[in-house]
Parts: sequence; structure tokens; C-alpha cells
Amino acid sequence: MEKSYELHDVVEMKKKHPCGVNRWEIIRLGADIRIKCVGCGQLVLMPRREFERKMKKVLKKADEIG
Repeated sequence: MEKSYELHDVVEMKKKHPCGVNRWEIIRLGADIRIKCVGCGQLVLMPRREFERKMKKVLKKADEIG
């Protein structure tokens, strides 16, 4: 199953971040994907394959935000 996500989408991951928030903004796409915690602003870089395995769903599409 192909999950569709784009740059600046807000996604929910399977595990919460230690700060208690489970919302992440995608800020870089490529072979690796960089996501930013909406709660504390921490950046995480992970391989696309790992990201797709750990992502639960897209909460907000980029075009809905602003």
C-alpha cells in the first residue's frame, strides 16, 4: 500500500516523541526524509523506507495548512 505524503504535510507516527506530541511536519523529501516535531521543533532524519514503515497517517495536507 502506497501512502501518499508531500512536503510540509503534518503526519502522525506510530510512536510518540518524548516531548509528548505525535505530530510531525515533513520538511525534506528524497532518499532520506527529514521531519520536524510540531511540539518541540526537534529534527529527525530517517531513510524513506523506515519513515514509511513508522508513519501512521497524514493529519493535514500541505495545501490545507495555509
